Amino acid sequence: MKETSVFLRKASGLVRAWSVFDAFIYAFFSINLITLGLYIFSFAPFLPEAHLVPAIVVSGIFIMFEIVVYAMLISAMPRAGGDYVWQSRLLGGAWGFVLSMTGWVFILWHWVPLYGTMMVYEVFTPLLTILGGALKSQALLGASIWFSGQHGLFLGSIIVIGWVSFVITMGMKWYARIQKFCFYLGIVGLATVFVVLLTTSKETFVSALNGFAQSVFGVAGNAYEETLKAASNDGYTPVAWSNMAVLPSLSLIPMVVFFNLWPNWGATLYGEVRGAGDFKRNFWGMALALIVTTILAVIFLGLIARTMGWDFYLAANHAWYAGTATLPLWPYPGFLAAVISRSLPLQIFILISLGAWFFGWAGTVFLSSTRVVFAAAFDRALPDWIANVSKRRASPVNALLAMAIPSTIVAIMYSYVPGFMTFTLDTTVVIAITYFGTTIAAIIMPYRDPELYRSSPIGKYQVGGIPLITLSGVIFAAFLVFNLYKWIVDPVYGVNNPLSALYMGSLYVLAVALYYGFRSYRKRQGIDLDMVYKEIPVE
Repeated sequence: MKETSVFLRKASGLVRAWSVFDAFIYAFFSINLITLGLYIFSFAPFLPEAHLVPAIVVSGIFIMFEIVVYAMLISAMPRAGGDYVWQSRLLGGAWGFVLSMTGWVFILWHWVPLYGTMMVYEVFTPLLTILGGALKSQALLGASIWFSGQHGLFLGSIIVIGWVSFVITMGMKWYARIQKFCFYLGIVGLATVFVVLLTTSKETFVSALNGFAQSVFGVAGNAYEETLKAASNDGYTPVAWSNMAVLPSLSLIPMVVFFNLWPNWGATLYGEVRGAGDFKRNFWGMALALIVTTILAVIFLGLIARTMGWDFYLAANHAWYAGTATLPLWPYPGFLAAVISRSLPLQIFILISLGAWFFGWAGTVFLSSTRVVFAAAFDRALPDWIANVSKRRASPVNALLAMAIPSTIVAIMYSYVPGFMTFTLDTTVVIAITYFGTTIAAIIMPYRDPELYRSSPIGKYQVGGIPLITLSGVIFAAFLVFNLYKWIVDPVYGVNNPLSALYMGSLYVLAVALYYGFRSYRKRQGIDLDMVYKEIPVE
């Protein structure tokens, strides 16, 4: 077959618009301490004997092997599509299409409501509450509560879709500029929170919280003590900050990975990153994101324990999910830090600057996935029009439509169809399964395609004669198996729901149907997809 009949065209149309530093920021935001981290940390009370700090550190150590695997695969095949390209070339076209289409496309439609929820909890509700309290405006306070309800959370999802579609349509150069601005503003905001917590005594925090609760929400008495009492009445005893036993804390890892399993989230974009063939640069771009985020997480939690009280932080989260909270707001640490200050401008700055963590991160819900959709279309496994690229922005806009339109439908169902939320509980599990497929591809790469392995920059990295990519893959695969096992057998993680499993299974069935449907269609056109998957995509 001629080259032009194997792939859609002779060049992808994408350009290498990002530097390695841009990729680092993307990885840093992908394991987002403020959005994903603080959100999942709030579920720690469901495992009362486990401590967050050991779980964060231990999981981070194992995720370093994930980074080695992905950095090496990127170096060997730096192409748009990442997991899809590697799986389809090393495991086979059907495996690559089904695993990646389900784990990178279908499932990300279902993450939009989660992104919308985090935006409401961490941006809109805190800001409206602070402004409503300062201005004595019942309308603003009512709006803050409204956003946490059914209609507000749906509006949050629509805002996410609109914002993300806008920044992705602007192209990779503008996306890089926007995320840099959010990165620097977010770091300044987090540093400000650290200073506020470090220079505030626990007594001052308790007084500020009680005063705010009374003046804004009319909570009589001691809101701080009432929060502790509410959790105690529910039978909950928070683990002590000093009790960082490792073994009991391992059970928290399947929760913590909701936050830190994603330093490789930009892997599908490395066809647009300059110097992507350099393994060490790829590794450190992702590794530093994980290391810095882990350090910041431990510092933040330590300051929360020092100033707010570890027992209060855990009790507040327990009471929120138990429905016995003293305050009608999710106990967002950024909001609680802002309450300490009596300066409205400082309070607003803290919340807006921490909000930059969300807006710099939100694009991850679609951006990486658009490259998987694009790569599949470029391989002719999806309609050709999906792989069209805007000449002005060098952006696959049609691939974005394949994400935005279904996500809007899912957001409607999530918000207004009773019980649909239950179907989406396994969203993290499906992505982990996709990563497992890529890890298997990495393990067998030196043996499945020895010529590609030896000719790539990673061929020289071995440990005792064993390829480093294989060794790292085995370790990371074991880590994924541990998490998958815990998710399946333990109901505390909320993901072993039969309805959710059936629904997620139906997404895999849809992917299988799409693949074999297009395989048959292309065969009638005289195009053999097996020939496509024997070639590495052109740049």
